Amino acid sequence: MALKTIQYDNKSFDISYEIINQSLKKDIIILHGWGSNKDIMNKNFKNHLKSFRHIYIDLPGFGKSPTEYVLTTNDYTNIMELFLSAISASKDTIMGHSYGGKIATKLNPKNLILLSSAGIVEEKSAKVKTKIKMAKFFKALGLGGITKIFRSKDVDNMSQNMYETFKNVLNEDFTEEFKNFSGKAYIFWGESDTATSLESGKKIASLIKNSQFKSYEGTHFFFVENAKDISETIENGIL
Repeated sequence: MALKTIQYDNKSFDISYEIINQSLKKDIIILHGWGSNKDIMNKNFKNHLKSFRHIYIDLPGFGKSPTEYVLTTNDYTNIMELFLSAISASKDTIMGHSYGGKIATKLNPKNLILLSSAGIVEEKSAKVKTKIKMAKFFKALGLGGITKIFRSKDVDNMSQNMYETFKNVLNEDFTEEFKNFSGKAYIFWGESDTATSLESGKKIASLIKNSQFKSYEGTHFFFVENAKDISETIENGIL
């Protein structure tokens, strides 16, 4: 593991990262999803993609990259641009899981690899809509503290700044970003994914003109069981 300090927007960010296959020349940048970290991605892909130098990164606020700031997806993208430049890494090929897929798309690589990417706004369930309405009601009454009981269990352990960041990035519509992406995209999805639905994956594939789509049995972390096949598809496509 290594650490690189990046200066962005008059703030310092300590970015934790790890490089595998250091002697190779062709880079693949691998970005984890929300609530995850580089170790999960490393564990599943380190023995594959053998023609690439792997660069695994903890995004600010996750893993071993701490932050006290409230961020946006644009902030994450800009920080990653600066980081990749600082370590002299190519951004020709970038893989992103879930939220990492949005950042990967905005980094505009030649080869974009999306694993159950976020970015398509889906219809909320009636239960979630009710929670949102109740939270807004109590907040309007000046009882903001009560709204914590309506939060998803996914955010129970978040610091306040990461909760505010989560709210910033949660419902971003990336339809135009996907539509305007001009590189080659390899899109992989779990058929039983409930975090980002299979229909979202198919929509992203329809929006990106030069794309290849493949689905597998599995949920949001479908790649755990399918890393080898995903890696072979990538290596056969990226010469």
